[in-house]
Amino acid sequence: MNEKIAKKRGRPAKPLPNPDLIIKAVIQFLQMFMPEVLAKRIVSVVLIAMGTMHGRITEVTGLSERSIWRLKDTLSSGNMDEHFATGYGIGRPGKAKDFESEIVAELEKNNYHTRQQVADMISEKFGITMSVSAVGKLLKKTTSVG
Repeated sequence: MNEKIAKKRGRPAKPLPNPDLIIKAVIQFLQMFMPEVLAKRIVSVVLIAMGTMHGRITEVTGLSERSIWRLKDTLSSGNMDEHFATGYGIGRPGKAKDFESEIVAELEKNNYHTRQQVADMISEKFGITMSVSAVGKLLKKTTSVG
């Protein structure tokens, strides 16, 4: 295409020298309004619609190959709502989710001084192996709730 005609139409005649920089800049811009993962998903959907190869999308956005395949499948099915929902706690539930109230009751009955003692008690009574940091998070969550 002639450069003058392309310029008149408002389109560049030559391909962009480094589209990766533009894509990353778009992701950074979108992050001002939404979480990073959601910005990457939106850019990935646009790249999928343009016909970009999956490996290239993975390389540019940082999403996994599996995420790209799931986006493509849901894009073809038309149900994109599930991919645009983000939030805390969507992942796997905690180990002690079912036992939290029992653990708190046990803590109130007996005298435990360290997180390691609490982790040992949880292991003995409930058969759940928890790290000391996970016990700390559990204690922090239960003391803020109760």
